Amino acid sequence: MEPAAPASEAGVHPDLLTEPSPKPPTHPFNLFAIPLGITGLGGAWQAARLTLQAPAWPAEVFYGISAAVWSVLLAWYLAKSFRSKFNGHFDKELRHPGTGPSASFIPLVGILLSSHYTEYNKAFWSALCLFFIVALTLLGARLLVHWLTGGVTLEWVHPGYLLPVAAGPFIASIGFSTMGWPQAAIAAWGTAGFFWLMIGTVVTVRFMAGIEMPDDLKPVLAGYMAAPATACVAWIVIRPDGSGIIQLGLTGILFMMILMQVLLIPQYSRLQFALTFWIFTFPVSTSASYGIRWFGTLGVAGSEVISWVLLGLATAFVLGIGMRTLVHVFRARRRR
Repeated sequence: MEPAAPASEAGVHPDLLTEPSPKPPTHPFNLFAIPLGITGLGGAWQAARLTLQAPAWPAEVFYGISAAVWSVLLAWYLAKSFRSKFNGHFDKELRHPGTGPSASFIPLVGILLSSHYTEYNKAFWSALCLFFIVALTLLGARLLVHWLTGGVTLEWVHPGYLLPVAAGPFIASIGFSTMGWPQAAIAAWGTAGFFWLMIGTVVTVRFMAGIEMPDDLKPVLAGYMAAPATACVAWIVIRPDGSGIIQLGLTGILFMMILMQVLLIPQYSRLQFALTFWIFTFPVSTSASYGIRWFGTLGVAGSEVISWVLLGLATAFVLGIGMRTLVHVFRARRRR
């Protein structure tokens, strides 16, 4: 009997020859979940400004903090890449089966920030928003080619794969709506819906096949909530009345995904805190943002109170993760 061919000769992608690291790396892509979550909270306060007459300054503060953190992290990443002389650095990290999809955090924050700031200078910020949408589209296409040509095995697939090709186009749809391009917004929404169904099915099959996820990667389960949350916000921006079969159907899906996350809290509570916990913040904030917008269209008794509660819970959650992060970083420095 002949010996088995080496993995590299058997058509196995080189990235899959290495064992998963015991802990997901926090540099570079996963760190961009921090400004993404803060931007999501800014969006929730912006929704409250529009529907609850909340003050404008909290939204501007959170957007400003997000822009600052995002800029610092981007400069850090570019400097890191420059030191490696860009010798396939980005593409290699993009092809990593565990953290590659997190590269989408970079243009996603750019889309959300620039779409918000269009109210101050529409021409400039719309052009910048379009640039980030194009960047996200190219990145998503690159990832799809990598995934569909044997670049990843089912053991590596996780809900974070929904971010670049499902939640991403939903966010692009929001950007197009803000720029005043409704046809493009609907096209982006339809694209996101297709990949939500396609990639979401593969992700769910992975779990139902009994392939367990390491504890340190479990925060990416929040990706299940990110897709319907962004879908709901994108659609209510396209159809601001908040009614219709599509809006109600999306709301039901989001409610089910939120309930699933609530039932997962006992498992999450057993995890050791890490910077990957920031992955939770964007879905939570975006769900609150949608709830505020949707309840604002219902006009039923108590809807305003519920909206304020949602905003308070989202704010407390994100600020709590922020405080916990500061403690985590301080303790890590003391151990050095």
